[in-house]
Amino acid sequence: MFTGIIEEVGTLKQVEPTGIVIQAQLVLAGVEVKDSIAVDGVCLTVTERGDDWFRVDTMPETQRRTRFAGLLLGASINLERSLAVNSRMGGHIVQGHVEATAAILSIKEDGIGHTVEIQLPEPLRPYIVSKGFIAVNGVSLTVVERMQDRFSVALIPYTYEHTNLGQVQVGTLLNLETDILGRYVVQFLQETDQKVPTLKR
Repeated sequence: MFTGIIEEVGTLKQVEPTGIVIQAQLVLAGVEVKDSIAVDGVCLTVTERGDDWFRVDTMPETQRRTRFAGLLLGASINLERSLAVNSRMGGHIVQGHVEATAAILSIKEDGIGHTVEIQLPEPLRPYIVSKGFIAVNGVSLTVVERMQDRFSVALIPYTYEHTNLGQVQVGTLLNLETDILGRYVVQFLQETDQKVPTLKR
């Protein structure tokens, strides 16, 4: 389990058919082989590590569901160690189970920050609501507005400077994970034959 509060931006150093190697420092403190790290929002297991790098396995399902297949060497990667039971919950409950990828539609300066519009894949539409939570490349964000085919998030200067979201452009693919609590509610309503509310605009 994670919080969506990024600890470090690592660098993609090696891509293998069944895994990737990432250069990092901060997130390696206290981490052993077998521990979990959220890699751009994907919960992965450390299989090897050195003083300033670690390797994780990537299953075919991981490649299909995430943006990993399109990353180039040197890419910046958001990293977060799993939540310790004595830690503050600064973001929201993030499982590291990416559901889909979506492209950025627009980036606009908005006061001190930036507003980013992102495609809303149809399977995720029931789970994203205005002012709700979403994890984007593993970053815990609040949905500013939810429309039929897109949604927007606001990036404060700290997020823009301390995660890889500050490097994205229009068209960049992002990893998305919706709020687990919302998914449970929607599934409950579906299984009890109750109508799931939809947004019409």
